[in-house]
Amino acid sequence: MRDAVTAPDVEAVRSLVLGTGFFSAEEVEVAVELVEAHLAQGPASGYHFLFAERAGRVVGYACYGPIALTRASYDLYWIVVEAGHRRGGVGRLLIGAVEAAITDLGGGQLYVETSSRPQYAPTRAFYTRMGYREAALFEDFYAPDDGKVVFAKRLAAPHRR
Repeated sequence: MRDAVTAPDVEAVRSLVLGTGFFSAEEVEVAVELVEAHLAQGPASGYHFLFAERAGRVVGYACYGPIALTRASYDLYWIVVEAGHRRGGVGRLLIGAVEAAITDLGGGQLYVETSSRPQYAPTRAFYTRMGYREAALFEDFYAPDDGKVVFAKRLAAPHRR
């Protein structure tokens, strides 16, 4: 697991997100743009990353950041695991590491949004297994019959530095 963002991560993220078969071309470009923003601006971009590697190759990643105008709330923007490594605990390790990093930053809540489409049922089940509760459903948010489901989790008390 590493949190340093490097230039090769741009293509690693593109490959991971494309490889899921879940995301549109526009969504893939947004995922890549967040990596590029961090490379250009560092932590000032507001985007933080964790990369899971096996044998020196990125097999999963997460992107998260503080929610503007809140005191301790964070969004999980992306968590993606390569198909061949799903069900192997990589997602669980990534989300646990994100939660720990956020508490280290003084965060207290983590919010995640995903689609209500049947294709995303395993994703929603994952968040439930990880202790997240469904906090909101916005029907037809992304498109007709494609709602936004928001999950939330109160994190442990922030670590003291």
